[in-house]
Amino acid sequence: MTDALTEMLATRDWLLADGATGTNLFNMGLQSGDAPELWNADEPEKIRTLYRGAVEAGSDLFLTNTFGGNASRLKLHDAQARVHELNRLGAELGREVADASGRRVIVAGSIGPTGEIMAPMGSLTHALAVEMFHEQAEGLKAGGADVLWVETISAPEEYKAASEAAALADMPWCGTMSFDTAGRTMMGLTSAAMVQMVDKLAHKPLAFGANCGVGASDLLRTALGFVEAGATLPIIAKGNAGIPKYVDGHIHYDGTPELMADYAVLARDCGARIIGGCCGTMPDHLRAMRAALESRAPGPRPDLDTIKARIGGFSSAVDGTEADSPDTPARRGNRRRRDG
Repeated sequence: MTDALTEMLATRDWLLADGATGTNLFNMGLQSGDAPELWNADEPEKIRTLYRGAVEAGSDLFLTNTFGGNASRLKLHDAQARVHELNRLGAELGREVADASGRRVIVAGSIGPTGEIMAPMGSLTHALAVEMFHEQAEGLKAGGADVLWVETISAPEEYKAASEAAALADMPWCGTMSFDTAGRTMMGLTSAAMVQMVDKLAHKPLAFGANCGVGASDLLRTALGFVEAGATLPIIAKGNAGIPKYVDGHIHYDGTPELMADYAVLARDCGARIIGGCCGTMPDHLRAMRAALESRAPGPRPDLDTIKARIGGFSSAVDGTEADSPDTPARRGNRRRRDG
């Protein structure tokens, strides 16, 4: 039986994903250090409001409030025994909102990193990582999620463990990594290396890509890296709404709806099929992104100078996929890396 996301991708050139979870919940009163996942049980109407914000702004797909819903992260709040419950509730609330929307909307079960370091550098073994992700996946499945959505991963070993967990749960999945260190993940993976890794997985994602990171420009450069490395699966681009700044005691992202509209169109032209926002992305940003994707004709694949001119410069001069990089496939030839 074909899954809902595959069916939607088969009939659409692009899909609009959602925006921020944390930023929106902080605006609703979540305090720094609190576990957002507890609100699935304690503040369900606020979680419905979070989901409706994305759906009413035009998102075709939204993520559940379960990013930190694994045993390792929930243990910090003495809630490690509630993994299945909190993930099930997060997905059930999402299913309720999606089914009431009057159109086809995908509920994507968010699975974030464990917060631990994988062996041999750390104590998290592959088997334990698979177990934690599987426990979370089963809760999301029970709650009615259409697809698992692994996100903000830095270590390739953790990405592979999540893939195995999705297979154990018999669930389709998507997976993004965060390229926030000079165009690499915190653990040193480049966009080209991610393409090679995904291609070797036994249980491949329906789509893969990048989320969060530094800013929208850097994320688009990563998306170009996926395409130039020969990616064959649909690409996900879920960038932050600009750069975070500390204003009046709060973190504020400086990306305007107009900037995110430009980002969305550029992401599509870079080759992304699923386009959304991450930190700082609010419903107003999503509405502008949807309007731009619907009204602006597709253009040529942008180069780095075009991206810089449209939405700002890059945080680093290179991203590890230059012509002389060991991670670069020989077929790519000369790269177009010019500035920071």
